[in-house]
Amino acid sequence: MAVGNFQEALFSGRMYNQGLFEESKTQKHPLGFVRPLEDGRKFVYALNGAVALSPSRLLQVAVPIPNHLGMGVAAVAAIGDKRVYVTPGATDMAANAYKDGFIHINTSTGVGYSYKVRGHKAITGLSSGYIELYDSLRAALDTTSKATITKQPADSVIVFPTSQTGAPAGVAHSAVTIGYHFWMQVKGPVAMLTDGTLVIGDTVMPSIGIAGAISPETVGGAITCVVGSVLRVNANTFHSLINLNIPGY
Repeated sequence: MAVGNFQEALFSGRMYNQGLFEESKTQKHPLGFVRPLEDGRKFVYALNGAVALSPSRLLQVAVPIPNHLGMGVAAVAAIGDKRVYVTPGATDMAANAYKDGFIHINTSTGVGYSYKVRGHKAITGLSSGYIELYDSLRAALDTTSKATITKQPADSVIVFPTSQTGAPAGVAHSAVTIGYHFWMQVKGPVAMLTDGTLVIGDTVMPSIGIAGAISPETVGGAITCVVGSVLRVNANTFHSLINLNIPGY
């Protein structure tokens, strides 16, 4: 183990199966597993989705599937049960596509509760199937209930597009192959591709001109989510140092 990784493991009280700047076809930690460093940087174990990633690019969570929103609950479930039967719309649900993600009841009986997904078999669109939960239901469900299922935010991340289709996820610190697992940075100093003129101390948002880049925050723009602040300025189309602050971590 490299000295830096060893010191980091001592700081966190944990040992890791994958180096901080390595990629792996084989999954070695749960997706969403958080890895803090003593200098304030924080990383999350993630799976690359659609395209090969370049270092310094801002990433977005996977695009939600509309037909997996507001699904009908297909069977009554009691408090303490660990299965929710749902009927998705006309889009199939691949086996374990939502493993370690979340399902929440968005209306009617049982509304307002969310649960972590243990896994599920493939479910054909417009047909019913069940979602296995880690924890027991805390409120009963019936066939008036509606459920929405969401991927683990670190599962199948993509380069942040110029037209936002999901929440910001983090930054690729190294090049990553399609379908490989890696440590995605979510907090602390990181170089990021710059689009526009930055000012030290100002906040930044995803660029609407260059996919995966950051721009100065603008009020009323097409994208308004803040992802960090400027530590060191470099010229437009160069890489500036940003104090990354992805919401949720």
